[in-house]
Amino acid sequence: MFAIFDWVWSFFEQLGLANKQAKLLFLGLDNAGKTTLLKMLRDDRVSVNVPTLHPHSEELIMGGINFKTFDLGGHETARRIWKDYFSQGVDGIIYLVDAADRSRFDESRAELANLLEQDELKHVPIMILGNKIDVPSAASEDELKNHLLPPNCQYISHDSRPIEVFMCSVVKRMGYDKAFQTLSQFLKDKPSS
Repeated sequence: MFAIFDWVWSFFEQLGLANKQAKLLFLGLDNAGKTTLLKMLRDDRVSVNVPTLHPHSEELIMGGINFKTFDLGGHETARRIWKDYFSQGVDGIIYLVDAADRSRFDESRAELANLLEQDELKHVPIMILGNKIDVPSAASEDELKNHLLPPNCQYISHDSRPIEVFMCSVVKRMGYDKAFQTLSQFLKDKPSS
């Protein structure tokens, strides 16, 4: 039986993305699940992680694609350096939100709005993962979308950049594969620079 990440890797390969290189940023507030997801993709196991105090990078090979990933941390001080990483070019952003912590939705929305306003990111796909849907009090997809991306959101342009919301549970290994499918399709269809 294949693990979920094996399926995602083979999906990338089927899309013809073998030998492609991409730079992905894992962003979001602290305690959203960024490091847990990254380590799940790397090691195929759930681990308990201490808060990310310093940025770190991992190389993931998925279906022949070399992904350079950066987990930059999500605490307030760490968010100040996010721009240093995307100003050097980025192919995609995985933006995690703790769907069970409504008290931080406004803060997460403000950080996402800041990302959407950056000229360097105007063509970069952003996959928003509403994590922790295994928690009974987690927000629904519609509730999360309404908090993060109001209906008249001026930033969404599917011609130049997809912005999609996916509900997931990293610890239950469900839902995030669809985000990587969408991202991979965008990277496949994107003309080479």
